[in-house]
Amino acid sequence: MSFADLHEPGKPLILFNIWDAGSAAAVAGAGAPALATGSASVAGANGYGDGQKMPFDQLLGVVERIRAASDLPLTVDFEAGYANSPDGVARNARALAALGVAGVNLEDGVPPETGIRPAVEMAALIAAVRRATDLFINARTDLFLQSPAEDHPALMAEAVDRAGVYADAGAKGFFAPGLVDPGLIGDLCKVSPLPVNIMKSPRAPGIAELAALGVARISFGPFPWREAMAALAQAYRDQVANGA
Repeated sequence: MSFADLHEPGKPLILFNIWDAGSAAAVAGAGAPALATGSASVAGANGYGDGQKMPFDQLLGVVERIRAASDLPLTVDFEAGYANSPDGVARNARALAALGVAGVNLEDGVPPETGIRPAVEMAALIAAVRRATDLFINARTDLFLQSPAEDHPALMAEAVDRAGVYADAGAKGFFAPGLVDPGLIGDLCKVSPLPVNIMKSPRAPGIAELAALGVARISFGPFPWREAMAALAQAYRDQVANGA
């Protein structure tokens, strides 16, 4: 089964996001069908803030080590492409494809969370990556992530329009992180021309409910890394700081 075939509405691909070769091996060993990096997790694990603050060459090094640790399909959080032009984004996508990755997330948010790129500009980036590679492009809209929940109903029409524009440009999936209302998620799944990816944040519906709503891909974003780092700190407190 191809990576694209794993995106089935109602039977979603579950991606428990990783950040290095060690976490890749752990998640793969637990039975995951595929792997996905999270940008905030990878950046934080390497001492950087999110929003393309980590050098792209360093990201390539992390991806290379992950690929050496597991042969599962790997999709990489490509953020906004680590470049400011379609040619630059395509060049970077080719570098990832050369490492054997199956897909990328490409977002329309202008990092770090300083606005939303016009749909036509995002489409140009998607089209450039499509011409340069056969990667599964998971087009991410930051409309919901950068807006309060009470504004989300008013953003649905634009989100659906963007899904269509991104599909026409060559995207294979549509990622709407920050969208947590079950009714809105179900509505998006019904009308999106692309399989829908939802981020399983603490405020989002559970996996079974997301599947019933028609979601095709569920990712966990930065939350596994945050929980792992919290557990590490707690282990230190329990075993060292508290004199255990």
